[in-house]
Amino acid sequence: MGYFPFFVDLSNKEGLIAGGGRVALRKIEKLLPYGPRLTVAAPFFLEEIEEIKELSLLRKPFSEDMVDGKYFVIAATDDRELNRRIFRICEERNILINVVDDKEACSFLFPGLVRKGKLTVGISTEGASPSAAIHIKEHLNQWIPESFDEILDFLEKCRPQVKKRISCERERAACFAALFTRCMEAGRPLTEEEFKSMLDEKVHKEKKDSR
Repeated sequence: MGYFPFFVDLSNKEGLIAGGGRVALRKIEKLLPYGPRLTVAAPFFLEEIEEIKELSLLRKPFSEDMVDGKYFVIAATDDRELNRRIFRICEERNILINVVDDKEACSFLFPGLVRKGKLTVGISTEGASPSAAIHIKEHLNQWIPESFDEILDFLEKCRPQVKKRISCERERAACFAALFTRCMEAGRPLTEEEFKSMLDEKVHKEKKDSR
């Protein structure tokens, strides 16, 4: 059936990560930029996890009550049977659950992520080939300029002027596409002069085509 790529607002959502090792750390590092409130439970933690101030650490083994009130749970222990138990508990309570390296025990998957400011790209092969997802992620990171967030801000700022001066919806869409292409070719937002010149050109074309 495939997995639908919902984009969910995780800011201030309660999440539990069961496990304190390297795999748990990778999940924490992926999630933190999106603002959830994370509780991490394990008898022992990597030093890198202990150093992350945004986390609530429970230095004890998993217990069933830990999932109470959680929006999502990640089972990242080194005990497959425990991970499966956590999965069953979450399934019964309709809590989103991801069990690392166990696709059959997941209600959601972790995609490969490319993030540049407001842009987030999620890449998934449904577990078929993590190597393919990594390959695509690397290519996207190379293709998307570092200034992409500035480009998005510029395009957002341009929208009111384009809508005001170009009435035809088709021509307006063509103008937005052309602006994006020019920014990507330049690797930066257009200057005010470049934008004005391009917009004047599109407005002139619309008037000419409407005659």
